[in-house]
Amino acid sequence: MPEYRLGDDIDDYCVRCKRLTNHLVVSVMYAEPAKVRCRTCHSDHDYRREQPPPPKVDLRKAALFNEVLKKVDPEAPPVVVPPVEPVVELVVEPVVEEPPAPTPKAKPKPKPKPKPKPKPKPKAQVKPKPKPKTKGKART
Repeated sequence: MPEYRLGDDIDDYCVRCKRLTNHLVVSVMYAEPAKVRCRTCHSDHDYRREQPPPPKVDLRKAALFNEVLKKVDPEAPPVVVPPVEPVVELVVEPVVEEPPAPTPKAKPKPKPKPKPKPKPKPKAQVKPKPKPKTKGKART
């Protein structure tokens, strides 16, 4: 049994991708991976030892169906739900020889310049009326 360390690459069944993919070891417990992170979809989940989860077959539906069949035809054989075998796909990643040439980007249209705000007109100034001169004696 190999000794696992954090960050090691291992294969495991991803519940989100629903296939066997590469994973990174996120946590180790008792020298065995406890949690792993899928390198395809980046989801974290428990280490499943490359086993897909069991199919969710509702056995109550089969039991009710058999009960109805017995009422209709008592001699009919009961319906048995066959176990579904998990389908494991091999994932082959294509080898990329050269990066694709960058496509020329369209130049963005220049933004229209904002119109300058008109300057407010100066208010007319009111001149104070001069005081009338009084004719008379000057004070000494």
